[in-house]
Amino acid sequence: MTVEATTERVLRLLALLQRRPSWTAAELAAELRVTDRSVRRDVERLRALGYPVQATSGVGGGYQLGAGTRLPPLLLDDEEAIATAVSLRLASGGTVAGAGEAALRALTKLDQVMPSRLRAEVRAVHGATETLIGPGVEIDAELLVTLARACRDAVRVRFHYAGRDGDERERTVEPVRMVTTGRRWYLMAFDVDRDDWRTFRLDRMREAAATTWRFRPREHPDPVAYVQRSVTGSPYRHLARVRVHARPERVRELVPPQVGRVEDDRDGWCLLVVGGENLNWLAAHIAQLGFEAEVLEPPELREAAALLARRLAGMAGAR
Repeated sequence: MTVEATTERVLRLLALLQRRPSWTAAELAAELRVTDRSVRRDVERLRALGYPVQATSGVGGGYQLGAGTRLPPLLLDDEEAIATAVSLRLASGGTVAGAGEAALRALTKLDQVMPSRLRAEVRAVHGATETLIGPGVEIDAELLVTLARACRDAVRVRFHYAGRDGDERERTVEPVRMVTTGRRWYLMAFDVDRDDWRTFRLDRMREAAATTWRFRPREHPDPVAYVQRSVTGSPYRHLARVRVHARPERVRELVPPQVGRVEDDRDGWCLLVVGGENLNWLAAHIAQLGFEAEVLEPPELREAAALLARRLAGMAGAR
């Protein structure tokens, strides 16, 4: 067998190991159409190149690609390469501190080895895409890693947290999940001192550190729904509940998740819960949705809507 054929087979083996967590020797041999002995030799070739291929013996044993001391090259198919390149371009303007520069470095390396046909497709997607996400607060990448590991390993985290009143207090929590709205990052966690679930903004955290205290995961609310309820209600001076005569999915297309949440109602209506600092602003934006709407609360929003209607009527020259 030629060197080229052997190299091609080894690359195919690497692609298989990256496709799923574990393979038996017989499965790999069948995929590559070689003997088990050839599979073992090819595995040794990958190890010599720095890929940490782990082997387990016995019933159910096999091969899997583990984590090493350095990141070896990855094999990407066409769709994976395009998706990765587009994601890196978007990440270059993201809200994670330092991620923009790192994303550009990674994109440069990927672009250098990408076939011209794929490079053209990536640039076409990027050229035809704009983002409506406004400027967000940058988050230290090290903080994200610390919290992600704590969520994964179920260990408590301690940090200093600045409340909306500006006072800073030490908090000890059992983290569950991080949620991003595109502009801000949040952590859903069980607050040990307050004995309840809480949402924390990552940009208000300082000196976060994982402890050695492991906790037994509790039953918890859905993290995305819980954070959305928190961010659409608590940060705002006014919280409105409005019935909207439209399908929930249509309203969700118009209302960002960090601004309001949409719940199913009945008879072709849905319930919109939205927060805002100014009632006049709320009335105008609800009217701009373009659907029939009924204000449930607060009563002051009805007054703001009536005032808006009079002003619009005056603008239209109505008498």
